[in-house]
Amino acid sequence: QGQLVESGGGLVQIGGSLRLSCSASGFPFSYYSVSWYRQPPGKERAFLAFISSTGAATQYAESAEGRFAISRDNVKNTVYLQMSDLRPEDTAVYYCKASSADVPDRWGQGTQVTVSS
Repeated sequence: QGQLVESGGGLVQIGGSLRLSCSASGFPFSYYSVSWYRQPPGKERAFLAFISSTGAATQYAESAEGRFAISRDNVKNTVYLQMSDLRPEDTAVYYCKASSADVPDRWGQGTQVTVSS
C-alpha cells in the first residue's frame, strides 16, 4: 500500500532550527511530487512548500519563503524541510503529502513542532 512517515519534530527555542524528514516506502516515490503542510492549533491545514518529483522545481508559501528549504533524496526516498529562525507562530503539526497524476494523494501522520522561549 505504501506509506509516508514524518519525523524530526520536537521542541525548539525561538530562533532555532529543525530539519523535518518525510520518508516513503512501498510506492514509486521518485515519480511523486511532495508538499509540506502545517496545521497550527485550532487552525486549518495550510500549504508550506512543494518540490517536484525530480527536485528541479520548488515553491513556497509566503510564510516559508526565506526561512524554510525543501529538498529531496530519491535514493533515500526522503524529502526534507529545513526550517530556520523558528518563531512561536511556526508551532504546528507538520504533514507531508505525496502526489502523482491519476492516483490519490498520500499523507503522512504528521510530526509536532513546538517553538517556545
